[in-house]
Amino acid sequence: MSLTESRLTRTSASTGADGRTHVTETAVASSGRGRSLVRAVVWWTGVWTAITKGASAAATWSARTVRPAGVLVVLAATIGLGVGIVFGWVEWMVAGAAALVLAAASVPFLFGARSYDVSLSLVHERVVAGDGVEGEIVVRNDGHRIALPGRLDIPVGSGLVEFGVPLLRPGHAVSQPLDIPGLRRGIITVGPATTVRSDPIGLLRREHAFDDVHEVFVHPRTTSLPSTSAGFIRDLEGSPTRRLVDSDMSFHAIREYAPGDSRRQIHWKSTAKTGRLMVRQYEESRRSRMAVVLAAAEQEYADADEFELAVGCAASLGLRAVRDARDVEIVVGSEIPRVVRGRLRSIRRIPADAPRPMLDGFSGVELLENTMPVSEVCRLTAESGDRLSIAFVVVGSRVTLTRLQQAALAFPADTAVVAVLCDERAHPRMQPLSGMTVLTVGTLDDLSGLLLRGATA
Repeated sequence: MSLTESRLTRTSASTGADGRTHVTETAVASSGRGRSLVRAVVWWTGVWTAITKGASAAATWSARTVRPAGVLVVLAATIGLGVGIVFGWVEWMVAGAAALVLAAASVPFLFGARSYDVSLSLVHERVVAGDGVEGEIVVRNDGHRIALPGRLDIPVGSGLVEFGVPLLRPGHAVSQPLDIPGLRRGIITVGPATTVRSDPIGLLRREHAFDDVHEVFVHPRTTSLPSTSAGFIRDLEGSPTRRLVDSDMSFHAIREYAPGDSRRQIHWKSTAKTGRLMVRQYEESRRSRMAVVLAAAEQEYADADEFELAVGCAASLGLRAVRDARDVEIVVGSEIPRVVRGRLRSIRRIPADAPRPMLDGFSGVELLENTMPVSEVCRLTAESGDRLSIAFVVVGSRVTLTRLQQAALAFPADTAVVAVLCDERAHPRMQPLSGMTVLTVGTLDDLSGLLLRGATA
């Protein structure tokens, strides 16, 4: 007896008339029937899983391949043949058969979508706003059969460029130029190239996307600024400040010795004349450190063109500082979720180590709906960085002079603050305003002349 059968039996004992015990075993269930039931359940589960996966794959394929016109043709074929056969209407059967032939004739146009090898190359991946990008597209038939004519779609940002691909024999290739004119500042994604197979009527459509994707950095337009006007500070190593220290490079005066002064700073000639210990006193010198703060809130600009002018002014200031090998910090406002607005402060720093990374960073700057006002951006910049020699604050025309004064008060008293007010309808001018200088620019070229005038004043 097998192990299974021994578990499915019961043992009963009874006592006979002669006093002996009789043992009786009764089978409870058959193990063979149980195993058959388990096999049937497992088989049906596998079949149901395969049917579900097949239906899901078919639905996904149909959603990607069958166009709305194709759905109408399939419905016409199904209804026409069904109604015609049931009721014997010849007209319905003819219409259904014609629709079925039309749907079947569109299937061969889908073949060969994966036989292409597409290569996309761009001449430049960094351009200035307003310029175009040139490139080349090479399509090769890597299959062993003739590839029917098709179409190639290339996404360019939010737009789409279409190319027609002619009939290609195996191993043959065709190249076409790509010309993208007049790009706006930003980071534009070009690709991936997608081959499109479709019948002439547009019933079915099959696509295959390649992995070749390019990012084009469209830099803001900048203007050349005089080197001596960068930050209104012409020194290369340091500029004396009003703070007095005991040891530095810029000599200020001689004072009487106080406990704790270094003996190395004693001025012995003055000590001999006065009879008291006299020490040297210096003005603190520090390397000029510059900050460029760009306002990025939507409510601070009249329109998008005014914001582009502000970005160009900030990029020009940063570019001049980087080329002069100055310590510069470029700060813009950062996006803040609306649920924590007012309780969270955040800024974004643009790399300023070299011109290319800096301009790449300016390419990604956008107007923000939920961000801090420029006064809070200036305050956080002053708190998080080193002591600044000068700060440029670039804003739009909707920022009032009162708010500019609030932004200037966020910096230390010994930091020179220059506000660049971008207003395309205003005439260029420079005006002092309670400890700060306000430069109003209407075009990008106005900035150079105003900075030169301020440096010579």
